[in-house]
Amino acid sequence: MEIRPILSALMRSKTGAVLVAVQVAISLAILANALHIVNLRQAVAARPTGVAAENDIFYVNIQNLNRGSHERQLAEQKRQAALLRALPGVMSVAQTSQAVLSRSGNITSVSIKRGQATPSAEVATYFSPDSLIKTYGLQLIEGRDFRPDEAPEINEDVDNSSPKVVILSRAAAQQIWPGETSFVGKTLFQGSGPDDPELRVVGIVERLQTQNAQNKPRGEHSALLPARLTGGRDQLMYAVRAEPGQRDRLMQEAQQAIRTSSTDRLLVSIDTLQQHRKARYRADQGLSWMLIAVSTLLLLVTASGIVGIASLWVTQRKKQIGVRRALGARRIDILRYFLTENFMITSAGIAAGVLLALALNHLLVSQLELARLPLGYLLGGALVFWLLGVGAVYGPAWRAASISPATATRST
Repeated sequence: MEIRPILSALMRSKTGAVLVAVQVAISLAILANALHIVNLRQAVAARPTGVAAENDIFYVNIQNLNRGSHERQLAEQKRQAALLRALPGVMSVAQTSQAVLSRSGNITSVSIKRGQATPSAEVATYFSPDSLIKTYGLQLIEGRDFRPDEAPEINEDVDNSSPKVVILSRAAAQQIWPGETSFVGKTLFQGSGPDDPELRVVGIVERLQTQNAQNKPRGEHSALLPARLTGGRDQLMYAVRAEPGQRDRLMQEAQQAIRTSSTDRLLVSIDTLQQHRKARYRADQGLSWMLIAVSTLLLLVTASGIVGIASLWVTQRKKQIGVRRALGARRIDILRYFLTENFMITSAGIAAGVLLALALNHLLVSQLELARLPLGYLLGGALVFWLLGVGAVYGPAWRAASISPATATRST
């Protein structure tokens, strides 16, 4: 089939063709970038925390309204941890200063030199007198876990001392010492002042997300510090790892055991790492579903526009179709004519849409620090709209091909 007659016909009736092409261009630009953003958000939400069995982890949060002396607090912490460890089905317990993905906790700056003007990194600090590596199932890739004698007992109300050793996540270590591959034995300083405490690296874990799980590598800039802390903290937190399938039962038993084991007034609450993950990424999931809904709506609107224009053209060209049929044109010829015409319009819209998509992505990259739009999204989007165009126009085109010469040429 010659393209020139189709192009000539389109030039005589440009408005409908231009509207369809513009609609395809705008839809393609939005669809490609929307799906790219959805993929990025889903990839962020699916990032591993470093915790081996997230579904088996829960947290026991205890607030004692009658804390008492430093010695009494130490005794209570040890008693509560032992009580939780004794529950059937508990694999490991570790007291911790904050929880992964909880969006609440402490971050501190670290430097490789005293008095450094700009810190080398900011890391989430997980203080624990127990083994978080064991409880979380973290992958130790260099060095060792803490020894019991390396965890000092610190009263934060009167004591400014700090641990002497630290375990870092790989991402944090690489940020602090760029280009290095081995980190055990290196020293760093907690802060950037002249009197900040010195820490010696004794281990590196493959991954441990921060409490905020920020985007990019800083979401894994974490540090484990061995210490049993009293004073300044109103709430104790214990990370509990249950045997597979036992978490929900143990959550109830742990809360009941803590409440009934003390005569003090305790406020006890339970939450899970799974809940923290859901809360942390709720906004990302919401954005993803919104963009998916918008993309689906755009596809429906574009398909409706193509069907409407094609149906209008069939009605307007009814007599011309009848004449062609009377002169020997087959149904397949009429069908091919409309499909080719729509393919040309859609292709023009796709070409404009690719340019518009790249321009929109450039704006998003410069303003929101998003990643560049991969070529696959443009190719996939083009294929979707070509198929959408064929599918949308096929019904009107088939009706046009089914028009009989006698009916089409009859005067009205």
